[in-house]
Amino acid sequence: MRVLLIEDNKLLAQGVVMSLAKEGIQVDHLSSFKQAQAALNNEDFSAIILDLGLPDGDGAELLKQWRRNGVSLPIIVLTANTDFDTRLACLDIGADDYLSKPFDVRELIARLRAIIRRQHGLDNNQFSYGALDIDFTCCEVHFRGELVSLSRREYQLILEFAQSAGRVLTRSQLEQLTYGWDEVGSNSIEVHIHHLRKKMATELIKTVRGIGYILTETH
Repeated sequence: MRVLLIEDNKLLAQGVVMSLAKEGIQVDHLSSFKQAQAALNNEDFSAIILDLGLPDGDGAELLKQWRRNGVSLPIIVLTANTDFDTRLACLDIGADDYLSKPFDVRELIARLRAIIRRQHGLDNNQFSYGALDIDFTCCEVHFRGELVSLSRREYQLILEFAQSAGRVLTRSQLEQLTYGWDEVGSNSIEVHIHHLRKKMATELIKTVRGIGYILTETH
């Protein structure tokens, strides 16, 4: 899971990035309206966390632009304004949820999980697909009833496959959803997929030649 955080408060942003990383969530951070405008052109994200009070523009206007341009990613708005009409307006222009500052990062994580879960049609924080079971709340993966020890990157990768079950994911998509900017090695995805197959089952992740990879319903 890869999230775009747009927040100009450096201390707050650092706290959010660190807290989400502990939950296996990759976060890319931007601090301005101008940077955020171009961020979605060539990148894939699972969700966006957007501060309304940016130093060089109105986050609400950015939200409007994205929705007009067909961006359907789940978006949580952060605002220091606790006025009811402001919060209502955010939902009306396309926000999926909002949080008033100051907030508890644990609530942000819970709300983030909820909107991404809805985006992928999941009813709760449990995912089952054949012999694979994932608990998103405690970041645990079981295969054929056994707990599987995964690295943070391996967990992020299996999470992307789970949320796209039945759909082929290209190498480029997996890189963008699993890594931040300037973090990807030349064969990193292949190495992690090799490890996942070794820890669970070779047939769990099928290579679709010339296209990418797909999660299979292994028993």
